Amino acid sequence: MAMVQTAAATGGAEYPVRVPLVTEPLGILGSFRNARRNVLELIPEIATHVPIVSGRTGKRWHMVMDPESNRHILKDAVETYPKSDVTKMILRPAIGDSLFVAEGAHWHWQRRVAAPVFTHRNIANLAPVMTAAAERASDRIAAQAGRAANLFDEMVAATFEVIADVTLSGGKAFDREATHRAINAYIADTAKVSLLDVIGAPAWIPRFKRLFATSAMTEMKEVADAAIEARRGSGPQPVPDLLDLLLDGEDPKTGRRMSTTELRDNLLTFIVAGHETTALTLAWSLYLCAFDPSVQDRARAEAQAVLGDRAATAADIPRLPYIRQVIDEALRLYPPAAFLSRTALKSDRLCGREVRPGDTVMLPIYALHRNTLLWDDPHRFDPERFAGREGIDRFAYLPFGDGPRICIGASFAVQEAVIILATLLARFRFARVAGRDPKPVLILTLRPEGGVWLGVERA
Repeated sequence: MAMVQTAAATGGAEYPVRVPLVTEPLGILGSFRNARRNVLELIPEIATHVPIVSGRTGKRWHMVMDPESNRHILKDAVETYPKSDVTKMILRPAIGDSLFVAEGAHWHWQRRVAAPVFTHRNIANLAPVMTAAAERASDRIAAQAGRAANLFDEMVAATFEVIADVTLSGGKAFDREATHRAINAYIADTAKVSLLDVIGAPAWIPRFKRLFATSAMTEMKEVADAAIEARRGSGPQPVPDLLDLLLDGEDPKTGRRMSTTELRDNLLTFIVAGHETTALTLAWSLYLCAFDPSVQDRARAEAQAVLGDRAATAADIPRLPYIRQVIDEALRLYPPAAFLSRTALKSDRLCGREVRPGDTVMLPIYALHRNTLLWDDPHRFDPERFAGREGIDRFAYLPFGDGPRICIGASFAVQEAVIILATLLARFRFARVAGRDPKPVLILTLRPEGGVWLGVERA
């Protein structure tokens, strides 16, 4: 169940839609039922104001809500807390042992190859693709002015155009629509939690729904392999894209370069992770702007003053600080990666509690960002929180993770989100549709169930 708290219920303040957290023990079957429906419904209410809670639904698990413990897990003892077994089971068939899944030395060398790809200069060079996608999105939305439109679908279309162009630009063998369908089908079939996951069954016991969900991804891998080999023969694009940069990259320590399989797995990682997360950020940002017209008006005034009639570019971003604050606050309230999961390899202690080898350690980012000890009136939409970051603990705000494994594409995603959001707010007014507030549902990412339906008018 999702809820929008009214002014009467909250002493004068209305809060944007949220999912109430768990207030009583669930048991194994209850945990399975809630996880299948919405992983957010596994998070106990107590996790919003105490550091850690231990679970007893089969396998031992812990939910960690303490910034110092987050620092320990994500930075200081990162080798002790690799990605969880369930995360790997869900993603490895799609993206292999790419950066997102790999551990240890195999992760380190891939990160060394990929890090130069995401320098500020390279990201800025890709900004014209984002500006062009913002223009096309604006044209599509303009055609729907005067009625309600599903802005989530529009943002998915825009960000998929961006990731397709910057990943495999000019690749005639790359069927964008087929790739998009394959990704959505794979996530829908594999990302829901199995009862075997809840009770802690080992990874070698098959989760049958996942066994039959790989055919579309297999075909997509073959298409990507062909596109990579074609690029090896044709040479780089006039403006190098991510594939060109990865083909040219090598590990500075060993000189190792990525094979076709390694290139493909990492490109698919960027495609899977690089479009939906930014689309979600944009869709939730637009919902929040519709929720609070005063914020929307201020953001629009800033965008119009900087842009006039044109779309935003990378050069405009320093002059759009309030747009960036809106995005940061949307990432706090609705983080796309709302639930991180790790498997402990060694005995440890977190917040004075024992952690045993094999325990699952969860970081419920959705609840962390609403922790009453860390945030003032945490359910309130207030972009002013990010006017200055000095008072925000680095490990209390984790939309992109942190530590050595912080999202490598974070700067890319923020640049894209600012360019598209500023362009749209300068040109349109968005309003909530009665009875159509989105419901936050976490499967693999925090999606708005039913879409984000907003009324659209020209500004």
